[in-house]
Amino acid sequence: MSTTHSLGDLDIYLFKQGRHTRLYEHFGAHPESLGPDCAGTRFVVWAPNADYVAVLGDFNDWDRGKSPMTVRADSSGVWECFVPEARHGQRYKYFISWPGGYAERSDPFALFSEEPPATGSIIWDLQYTWNDADWMRDRAQRNSLTSPWAVYEVHLGSWRRDENGDFLNYRRIAHELAEYVLEMGFTHVEIMPVAEHPFYGSWGYQSTGYFSPSSRYGCPQDFRYFVDHLHQRGIGVILDWVPGHFPVDAHGLANFDGTALYEHADPRQGFHPEWKSAIFNYGRYEVAGFLICNAMYWLREFHLDGLRVDGVASMLYLDYSRAQGEWIPNRYGGRENLNAIDMLREMNKAVYQEFPDAQTIAEESTSWPMVSKPVYLGGLGFGLKWNMGWMNDSLSYMELDPIHRKYHHNLLTFALWYAFAENFILPLSHDEVVHGKKSLLSKMPGDYWQKLANLRLLIGYMYGLPGKKLLFMGGEFGQWSEWNHDKALDWDLLRFPAHDGLRSWVRDLNRLYSGCPALHALDFDPSGFSWENCHDSDQSVLSFFRKTGEQTLLVVCNFTPVVRERYAVGVDHGGIWREVLNSDSVAYGGSGAGNMGSARAEPIPVHGRPYSLSLALPPLGVLFFMPGEE
Repeated sequence: MSTTHSLGDLDIYLFKQGRHTRLYEHFGAHPESLGPDCAGTRFVVWAPNADYVAVLGDFNDWDRGKSPMTVRADSSGVWECFVPEARHGQRYKYFISWPGGYAERSDPFALFSEEPPATGSIIWDLQYTWNDADWMRDRAQRNSLTSPWAVYEVHLGSWRRDENGDFLNYRRIAHELAEYVLEMGFTHVEIMPVAEHPFYGSWGYQSTGYFSPSSRYGCPQDFRYFVDHLHQRGIGVILDWVPGHFPVDAHGLANFDGTALYEHADPRQGFHPEWKSAIFNYGRYEVAGFLICNAMYWLREFHLDGLRVDGVASMLYLDYSRAQGEWIPNRYGGRENLNAIDMLREMNKAVYQEFPDAQTIAEESTSWPMVSKPVYLGGLGFGLKWNMGWMNDSLSYMELDPIHRKYHHNLLTFALWYAFAENFILPLSHDEVVHGKKSLLSKMPGDYWQKLANLRLLIGYMYGLPGKKLLFMGGEFGQWSEWNHDKALDWDLLRFPAHDGLRSWVRDLNRLYSGCPALHALDFDPSGFSWENCHDSDQSVLSFFRKTGEQTLLVVCNFTPVVRERYAVGVDHGGIWREVLNSDSVAYGGSGAGNMGSARAEPIPVHGRPYSLSLALPPLGVLFFMPGEE
């Protein structure tokens, strides 16, 4: 039990400046001891418009008159009290009254919450003994931009369920997920938001308990165990984090003390018309500080290796999802949200100052410049950015009947014009397999065999390109139906050889990708990529090289169901080139077309290169070649 969480003048100063990154150690509910015979819980909450605040809970019969709080005399609007009867594990809320009204609110800094639909906060001590020292010591290398990132995106409530169809606990998920991820060769797991959310169907993107891991899967120590165990097995953990908006549920942050405290009062700035949620007032120091502190909390207290920041575009633009007249320009008359920009920059600066071996990742869907460039260069300061343009173009192309693909060849090549403008992750995420968009496999054209071949081709093409990789759960074995958060994935599909073959393909891609520096070491350096031929639209074939100073790898993609015999590809090295992976292998459910494991480069110039390979390109297939020994 901690000894003291009392607020000093410096704490209040930093809070009002929005620069207190350990505010959760003081605000909220903290069991503590004031002496040998005086143990209880200290409560602290920010409610500047309130004229009366009290703590309600299991310890005082939920009586609003038994545990009143005292407002500080420093004009901070902070209320506090010490309740001797309050203990670890008990439920509580704040009763807040203001001129003209009152409400019961959950604690914005609660470290644990009741399982929804209950909305109470729970007094909790985070004490836990970590066992991931080896991972944390070596994390800088694992998380570096030159290391492999094969990310498996997971929704904890629907990856797997127990025998009765109920949620798995964080601890059980940890063991089952670690085994699967290791078998499949992924390097990182990205979990969709776990901050407590009242509506399960929001997938965590409508959070009320920003400091509280969802109780649907266990307690905070269970979530710490989840991260700890994955680290011990050599797997990084990235958390989806949502600072762009919050729900307007009555127990949450909205209108917290009778005023728009965390959000903007004007709906043109404070209400999200697309998501029907409230938007944080980033220009208020205490609110910006709340979010920055929250980001640091997840990284610091749960040893997370990165934060994927949701909906960055919605934060950057004042007119996001708004018609003319429904938004307020900034002080210069522009559409940029200057306060949100400042908050994101300050957040990234704080993260990289304390955790230089972690990464922040922006889900940003526009052409905003320098998202993943340092703040001191004028960037937003993220480490990585999702490449939404590549995702949209690639899926649009792959959904076409192959007979029409030659007319849309630019959809494959355009992303390479800007591939090195940011530190990109190539995402095939949950957003692409919901709301009528169909699963990845169902998007593919053709019959059963062609659909699976197309999906093997798409994933292989992604792994060949520069940029880190992300694949949403179920895509690796060809889930037929859209993702449904209310049930587990259709694991029974693995009984069918074609689906198990697709999974084997992804497993072998991961192993090649992680073991081959040419495929990851220079992801963000133009010298690590060059086209062999990007102009063969008539045959819908792409070929390119990935390389480091010591290693070269050739990738050839045939986006039609026609076998291309004696297809000429120019290379710089003569001799044997080994066919190290072929998506059309029988082992993956393919037809077995290919080059019998190797091809010889002859001194016949092609495409400006001194040697060439004469290859058999399998239908709807991708080949990976490396120069081999004679």
